[in-house]
Amino acid sequence: MQMKQAHKPCEEKTGDTLYKIGMFAAMNHVTVKTLRFYEEQGLLIPACINQENGYRYYTLSQMAVLHQITALKRAGFTLEEIARIHSGADEQAVLRKKKSELLAKIADLTRQIAVVDGYLSEQKTSLSAPVLVKTIPETTVAAMKTRIESYDSLFDVMPKMGALMEKAGCTCALPEYCFTKYLEPGYKEEDILVETCEAVTEAKEETSGLYFKTLPEIQAACVFHRGSYGTLSESYEGILKYLEENGYEIAGDIRESYIDGVWNQEDESGWLTEIQIPVRKKSE
Repeated sequence: MQMKQAHKPCEEKTGDTLYKIGMFAAMNHVTVKTLRFYEEQGLLIPACINQENGYRYYTLSQMAVLHQITALKRAGFTLEEIARIHSGADEQAVLRKKKSELLAKIADLTRQIAVVDGYLSEQKTSLSAPVLVKTIPETTVAAMKTRIESYDSLFDVMPKMGALMEKAGCTCALPEYCFTKYLEPGYKEEDILVETCEAVTEAKEETSGLYFKTLPEIQAACVFHRGSYGTLSESYEGILKYLEENGYEIAGDIRESYIDGVWNQEDESGWLTEIQIPVRKKSE
C-alpha cells in the first residue's frame, strides 16, 4: 500500500470530500499532533493545504493509510520500518523479518518466565539463585597456571598476577571478567591445579609465567553463589543436579567468576561468585 501522498493546494483539488485535520483526527481516534508528526515524517501527507490560512485537509481514502500505520505500530514496527515500507520496500519481507524478531522476543520472555517460576516454585533446592544457561562470548585473557595449597591460597595468587599484568602493560576489559579454572577432574582439598584468568583488551608479550590466550565462545550453565567460598559446594550440588535433570553434560573446564569478594566487601556475606560450567545437551 502506498502511504506517502504529495499534498496539493486546495484550489487544485476536486472530487473527494475534504475533512479538516481536527475532524479527520477525531474520526480516526488520533490527535492532531500525531497527524502533524506523521506529516513531518513523510508517512501521511495532507491531501491538500489551504494556501491562505495553512489549514490541512484529508480525504476518506487516506483513512486506510492511517489505519495501516496504526496497525503496524501496534505490531511493534518502528516508524523507520514503516517508512521503509512507505518507500517501496518489499512489504512481505519486512513483515516476515518482524515476525522472526517477535518470535525471538517471545522465546526470550519465555526464558524469563521460567526464571520467575523458579523463584516462585515451592520445591526447595540447595540453590539460592536459579540456574541460567547462557552464551559467554569469546574472550582474550591474561592467564597464569599454578598449584595452590588450598582454596584460601587464591587470595595470594590474585595480587601476584595483578602485579605481573601491570608490568606487562595490560588493560583490563570492561565489563571486568576475572575467573579461575580448575584443570584437574574431581574435587580436591589441597594441591589444586588452577588457572587464573583476567579478561584484557589485547594480548601482550608473555613474561614470568604470565601468558595470553583467546578462549572461544561457550554455552554455560551459570548460577550465582552468595557468601563464603567454603560453602561453594552447596551451589555446585544444586547446579550439577540441574544439569542431570535437564539433559546437560559438562563440556569444558569449570570457571568461578569473582564479582565481589575480599577486595571490596568486608563481610563474607557480601561475596558474590558466579559458577560457570560449559555444557552441551547429551544428545549432541
